[in-house]
Amino acid sequence: MTDNELIDGILSGNEKYFKELVDNYQALVLNTCNSFLHDKSNAEDIAQEVFIEVYLSLHKFKKESKLSTWLYRISVNKSLNYIRDNKKRKFVRSIEDLFKIENTSKTQVVDNINQNNNTEDDHEEKLQLLHQVISGLQENQRIAFTLSKFENLSYKQISEIMDLSLLSVEGLIHRAKMNVQKKILSFFKKTN
Repeated sequence: MTDNELIDGILSGNEKYFKELVDNYQALVLNTCNSFLHDKSNAEDIAQEVFIEVYLSLHKFKKESKLSTWLYRISVNKSLNYIRDNKKRKFVRSIEDLFKIENTSKTQVVDNINQNNNTEDDHEEKLQLLHQVISGLQENQRIAFTLSKFENLSYKQISEIMDLSLLSVEGLIHRAKMNVQKKILSFFKKTN
């Protein structure tokens, strides 16, 4: 069944179409929310809010973009609102999972850090630092970076979700990556 058929079925009042929409897009919405919240329980709650919003505002969807793009937008906005409202910015990922450092000297610094600091406390400290660095990014950089690194979306998909040009998205992600790398490396150089 196509997205347009689902939408038309839901708008005609047939709940089976809404159930199918949820079945088709539940993983996308949940993964997107979890990429921002890093808490499965909270992500599930926000995902429910996303589908409630979809149900209540589907009549406003103009079909100018893909349904999945619209769902990403709602998921991102609901997740960011949750973060703002609750001041919970739990981006708990290791440095290596977030980005690949291309410069050999930077790689050596990170390798040395990983070899010298393998305790659980050190790991928690790295995660806390990472949380602070990512939450300190400008909002558009944080959104683009998270969609790219956590959701593995293409720049084209991100540009549609954020309603920005492809060039703008490339710039946001590049600046976010450079800011994250610079701040993390600066911190570890000071502590070594």
